[in-house]
Amino acid sequence: MPLRTQLALLTAGLAAATCLTAAGPAQASTSHACSPSVSIDRFSDALDKTTYENTVVGNFSALAVDRDGSLAALSDRSSLFRLDARTLKPRSVLPLSDENGAALDSEGLVVDRDGTYLVSSETEPSVRRYSRTGEILDRLPVPDDLRVAPAGRGRPNGTFEGLTLLPDGRTLVASMEYPLSGDPADTVRLQTWKRHGSHFRLGVQYTYRTDPGLGVPEIRATPDGRLLVLERGFTAGVGNTVRLYLADPRNGMRKTLLTDLVTCPTLGATAKQPQPNPLLDNIEAMTITGRTKNTLRVLLASDDNENPAQTTRFCYLRVRTTPFF
Repeated sequence: MPLRTQLALLTAGLAAATCLTAAGPAQASTSHACSPSVSIDRFSDALDKTTYENTVVGNFSALAVDRDGSLAALSDRSSLFRLDARTLKPRSVLPLSDENGAALDSEGLVVDRDGTYLVSSETEPSVRRYSRTGEILDRLPVPDDLRVAPAGRGRPNGTFEGLTLLPDGRTLVASMEYPLSGDPADTVRLQTWKRHGSHFRLGVQYTYRTDPGLGVPEIRATPDGRLLVLERGFTAGVGNTVRLYLADPRNGMRKTLLTDLVTCPTLGATAKQPQPNPLLDNIEAMTITGRTKNTLRVLLASDDNENPAQTTRFCYLRVRTTPFF
């Protein structure tokens, strides 16, 4: 489904949700500036440590706008949830597996234009296409270098994390979380595929330079073909670093800092472990849920790892795109 169509489906529902109160009260975004480019409307811990149909609701690694306007939320424990876009209440859960029926370390998610799901796993790594009922329809080729060692130079738990489809609907992009063995410590690879008929073939590869000590858990294409890039790190006893960048693959992946989330107002959030800002947690998932003339609505979600010291948290941002677009 084209990105513009997905955004149109969600904009009305999410606009009506601005008064939603979960763990933090909803307030006017004008007083919630994180930076000149980004403000935070609210956050919700409504799904933290909950279950649905005997499945843990959490471990979220990716978000996407589904074709009916709901939110598709992917757990790295092989569960694909459909959430109400306004309340976050689960509507369904779909188990995913590999060709042998084994669970995935599922990390990236795209709802394709025909409604099928493209899902990345960092186990091998891999990208598979799934039907709406969970059957594997296709598996995309992956360059040997990106495979987990010893087959390639990828790090265990450090390969495909982000996955996004550019607005043309023909170019799929996956981001590695960490550098390949032998690459510079601040350089991660972004692999592309080009659509040919009903399949994707390998395309060009980009390099992206991260801030020191940070990895890339998610990327998301903007309506003009640039990329929102989430960079994340963790320091024991200190907490998480979460930064949002804008990068342009047409301009050597040059990046511009939109915000460091440590600068956001706390909105009354509490943290279960040390954090430089109690709003922060293990933010790993991101999607664009709506757009006005100069602003993108961006939704973030954290992966709580089923850890009592972490929280499943959704953060609702407004990203002002002028003068970047």
